[in-house]
Amino acid sequence: MNHGLVFVRTDLADRPSIPVRADLVSDTSLATTLGFGPAKVSTVEHLLAALSGLGIDNLRMEIDGPEIPIMDGSAAPFAMRMSEAGIRLQGEPKRFLVIKKTVTVTDGDKYATFSPAKRFRIDCTIDFKHPLISDQRFTLEFSDRSFIREVARARTFGFLRDVDKLRSMGLARGGSLDNAVVVDDFSILNPEGLRFPDEFVRHKLLDALGDVALLGRPVIGALTVYKTGHALNQKLVAKVLSDPSNFEVVPARMRDVASHELELADLAPVLAPSAA
Repeated sequence: MNHGLVFVRTDLADRPSIPVRADLVSDTSLATTLGFGPAKVSTVEHLLAALSGLGIDNLRMEIDGPEIPIMDGSAAPFAMRMSEAGIRLQGEPKRFLVIKKTVTVTDGDKYATFSPAKRFRIDCTIDFKHPLISDQRFTLEFSDRSFIREVARARTFGFLRDVDKLRSMGLARGGSLDNAVVVDDFSILNPEGLRFPDEFVRHKLLDALGDVALLGRPVIGALTVYKTGHALNQKLVAKVLSDPSNFEVVPARMRDVASHELELADLAPVLAPSAA
């Protein structure tokens, strides 16, 4: 059944479904949370990034609680398990959301922009005014191979002072050096160090990829994010979808390639009325 991406809360009565849709985003304070009626599922961005990076756009995901497991703080465990299970091509042609006009949202000096492009590309910049996390930039044109190699293993990160504050409030009790990179004022506390020299910006790019999955379809366009977080990313998604002239949904000619390896030339032409 061509239902797109949908979560199913198997632990609740009637097993309610929560479609992956932008209008169902209920919270973006610490992670991206979806809610449909009384049913919610939080911390969806890493799993959605893995799905998007692998080109999976039709999946029923059964969960037995209100939050997606953090795993090791990256998208790699999700991507690895799905790759091991196998990805099946289905009978429906994949449909892409093609960005037709430049759309921008801002918050002070932070901004996020979608603009027309021949392929899907993300350009991400961060600057936390910290000796280890200052002015990092990473750009990637997506395919399933580039996602696994360059982005999937990048872990979430946080500051020791914030972790201590959250724990004093009764939050983040499951957080540890096993599922996040933690830094103090001058050093990385994880004994193994970083997986990439610029792991911080790569993870922010991963977060952005998961957030824009709420557009509901794989994208052809260029995403530029500067010092953004979940809230601003979702504000951009909502603005794109608010005006139908911002985008066009186009079927692919081919069904045997990963989603982000396609270019505009691989998409079926839009049928227009013939001239009399």
